[in-house]
Amino acid sequence: MNGQDDKDHWTRVAADWIRWARAPGHDAFWAYRDALLAFIGSGTGDVLDVGCGEGRVSRELKALGYRVTALDPVAEMIEAARQADSADVYVVAGGDAIPFEDGRFDKAVAYNVLMDVQDVPATVKEIRRVLKPGGELIVSLVHPFRDRGRFAGPELDAPFMLEGSYFGIERFEGMEERDGLRMDFAGWSQPLESYAAALEDAGLAITALREPLPAPETAGLQRYNRIPLFLWLKARPLAG
Repeated sequence: MNGQDDKDHWTRVAADWIRWARAPGHDAFWAYRDALLAFIGSGTGDVLDVGCGEGRVSRELKALGYRVTALDPVAEMIEAARQADSADVYVVAGGDAIPFEDGRFDKAVAYNVLMDVQDVPATVKEIRRVLKPGGELIVSLVHPFRDRGRFAGPELDAPFMLEGSYFGIERFEGMEERDGLRMDFAGWSQPLESYAAALEDAGLAITALREPLPAPETAGLQRYNRIPLFLWLKARPLAG
């Protein structure tokens, strides 16, 4: 399995993902949206949305006031983002080969994309390269602990069970079907230490960490008041 395989997967499921992501309130993004936007904060600088998909995070970044460059290796995703007026600039490219000069961006956002690349260190180093010295990287992940286990049943108080080991890197694949929509997910599960090491090796220091709760009114996600579904990080380049 390599980066081309990851790109091939998302190329195959692009149409399904566009329908899935654009169904209002359909997935967990919407239950955390307001908290995510508060975590990012408003601004006016240049932001790179790495692995933008169909553009929903890009659209939120634009609404926050940023000038947004939407980047994704799948051309169909970029075209969907363009049709929805999601960004100011659109680029078909992967996060491990960003076609911009050093120090181009004030911020970079990697929303639930680092789980979709096998070589996280290469992607993080490339993002670091295009950040300004005073720039900031904002990362969202499905929480590494949540990735490695499952709830024993549908009940809100069902035990959460860890299967196998939390450590190591594992390929995951799974299908979800909801309200007539189907989505085949695939990616890489790895512990928090692996992400932290990638940031450290790239010369980035973690400045903020959040394990957010879903919005109180959200139906069906109350169990994530017990364990976190997402992990959010901010990181800045180290001096020198």
